Amino acid sequence: MKTLLEGRGGRFLVGLAPYAWLLLFFLVPFLIVLKISLSEPQMGIPPYMPLIDWAEGAFKGTLAGYNTLLGDNLYLLAYLGSLKLAGISTLGCLLLGYPAAYAIARAPQSRRQALLMLVALPFWTSFLIRVYAWIGILKNEGLLNMALQALGLISEPLQILETSTAVVIGMVYSYLPFMILPLYATLEKMDLSLLEAAADLGCRPFKAFLAVTLPLSMPGVIAGCMLVFIPAVGEFVIPDLLGGPDTLVIGKVLWAEFFDNRDWPTASAVAVAMLVLLVVPIMVFQHFEAKRQERGE
Repeated sequence: MKTLLEGRGGRFLVGLAPYAWLLLFFLVPFLIVLKISLSEPQMGIPPYMPLIDWAEGAFKGTLAGYNTLLGDNLYLLAYLGSLKLAGISTLGCLLLGYPAAYAIARAPQSRRQALLMLVALPFWTSFLIRVYAWIGILKNEGLLNMALQALGLISEPLQILETSTAVVIGMVYSYLPFMILPLYATLEKMDLSLLEAAADLGCRPFKAFLAVTLPLSMPGVIAGCMLVFIPAVGEFVIPDLLGGPDTLVIGKVLWAEFFDNRDWPTASAVAVAMLVLLVVPIMVFQHFEAKRQERGE
């Protein structure tokens, strides 16, 4: 009986750590942002009115911040711009990351650790420095234009920096490891005897890949896409440094509302709406995915 209790207590303590982490660093900050989004702006510190007037015992919440979101097309365009850039970047990471993860998973065991080290190597350098490096590569007098002109492919420099293309390039470069690592973890555990069985049945390699490898790697594909898409939607640094003034993303709008306009309630409403926009579809997808796995489909 004591051993059973110790086992249950150990499992409870192990499971408590991630829940405590989510409580402290997700739920509590979210509730603070939600409270600010229901407040009224004011000139002062902090730049928003208290949500409850304890002297009068009155609740002074307002939906003015959310009404601003619905009444101004700027926020809708910013959301759509962020979703578009994040979607393109996620697709680019998938197209580049899948072959890389597949090659690492099929490499000899002695080389895999070195290859994974190369994937993780950019994390040893500051994220900001890596993004700044792309300015030197993509600007009109940068390495890319110089190389293209030296090869005779272009006669004058291409305008790449301060465009959406530069933002996508920066996002793909920055988030590519987040796509490769979960894909590798899935492909590395795949039973290769299934491919041998498909070959014995007359299945060509490409068809075997489509019929066996790709379906079995879908958990890694989904995990990688989520790890890339979610942070890419709220990205601020890359669009600010590599994108031009016309690059409208929700991260730049949040920065402007918080620090330029000092309108914290509207900025908090933007953040809450973005969180709901991302979390709710993911929770619905995970619900149906769990149901599908229970049915054994």
